[in-house]
Amino acid sequence: MSNAPAETKLVRGLGLLDATMLVAGSMIGSGIFIVSADMARQLGSPGWLLVAWIVAGLLTLAAALSYGELAAMMPHAGGQYVYLREAYGPLWGFLYGWTLFLVIQTGTIAAVGVAFAKFLGVLVPAVSESHKLFEWGRFAITPTTLVAIAVQVFLTWVNCRGLHTGKLVQNTFTLAKVAALVALVALGVTAGANATAIHANFSDWWTAAFTQPVARGAQEFTTMPLGALGLMMVFGTAMVGSLFAADAWNNVTFTAGEVKNPKRNLPLSLLFGVVLVCVLYLLVNIAYLVTLPLKGSPTGATAMERGIQFALNDRVATATAEVIFGAPAAVIMAVLIMVSTFGCINGVILSGARVYYAMAQDGLFFSKIGELNRRGVPRNGLIVQCAWGCLLCLSGTYSELLDYVMFPTMIFYVLTMAGVFVLRQTRPNAERPYRAWGYPWVPALYIVAAALISLDMLISPKTFPNTWPGLLIVLAGVPVYGWWTRSR
Repeated sequence: MSNAPAETKLVRGLGLLDATMLVAGSMIGSGIFIVSADMARQLGSPGWLLVAWIVAGLLTLAAALSYGELAAMMPHAGGQYVYLREAYGPLWGFLYGWTLFLVIQTGTIAAVGVAFAKFLGVLVPAVSESHKLFEWGRFAITPTTLVAIAVQVFLTWVNCRGLHTGKLVQNTFTLAKVAALVALVALGVTAGANATAIHANFSDWWTAAFTQPVARGAQEFTTMPLGALGLMMVFGTAMVGSLFAADAWNNVTFTAGEVKNPKRNLPLSLLFGVVLVCVLYLLVNIAYLVTLPLKGSPTGATAMERGIQFALNDRVATATAEVIFGAPAAVIMAVLIMVSTFGCINGVILSGARVYYAMAQDGLFFSKIGELNRRGVPRNGLIVQCAWGCLLCLSGTYSELLDYVMFPTMIFYVLTMAGVFVLRQTRPNAERPYRAWGYPWVPALYIVAAALISLDMLISPKTFPNTWPGLLIVLAGVPVYGWWTRSR
């Protein structure tokens, strides 16, 4: 009888509810509470603001419905990394994993961690960005930085203790923030609704105008009416905000190796989670529009006078709560956003390490990252992810990196969606428990729409400065891949 220890394997411990909570919890971070202000400045129209959220929701749903085919066909740890590898070869999978580790996943963890710390500062003034404990060039340590790092370290430790512990935190905080968003919507359309906001927004529903500062950082703004062509250009860049707020829905595919009955539950969790969040996002924006006028003044003394466009620090949800609750609004919204960001960070930490684990299994990352601890989780991947995320917090460049990566993120989505077509041709006889709804039209429409938005980002003066650095981050992975494969 052999005394060799049994091989540790990933634990299939995520049911349909758990996977759906991972989809929804990873999507809902801090974006929904903030990005509508910048979108309102770009579009200048209540109608077009809602259209931007509707289109973002439909695009996200189209992508999720098509990803379901790939997820059910290849229910392995790594998700999108695996789909790109199988459709185009290991280089493309590596480039995605490289960008995910360098910026997308770790940058999201860092940025959302800082958002959590900022709103903690509303409750605990000592947690302040202005108080620099140490500074050296771009590196700075503040109480905000320390809290952001502490949250990362704590949730990494939680997820190292096993999938059951990680999913318990995820389910608890996702249910809490969904309930809080539902309450915000209900209070917004009842207690918050007022004749001033409704008349201002509904009497001029479609007139689009682009508002921007006269100079970088200036408090004076100019407004330019938008014709059809101008609106098309601005609409694409405005949607970056809504698409960013709805991103991370694909993270559940990273954990495919731990989902029970993945051929059924992965497509269903993508559908249920995306529909839940996108409907909530639309309703939240309706609550904003019946509570606050879209147009306002940057020098306004009250939330009503500043409107959605010029909500203090772009915190539209806090401005809405101010109309409903008065002075306690800042504290109420700070608690809500802390709950939301805490759950988001947990979901992104949990799922991201599974991609690095899959890369290491393929020999495209350090071999130790491809090991599981006795609880069946990729602890080394979690630790390395945490270390890099903490460094991004210290560098102060994580928000810029996130701006850079929106363009390549869209490109990887387009490539993965095109992979549905590629694999239908190269593997026609592969088992497909679920087939993409609306194929070929729905995936094709997504590819066209996402490609046009990407092109808009590439040529728009607003997003152009952040587009090319994003491409360079991806392309830098090509020589790294060559060096890695040769050394291996």
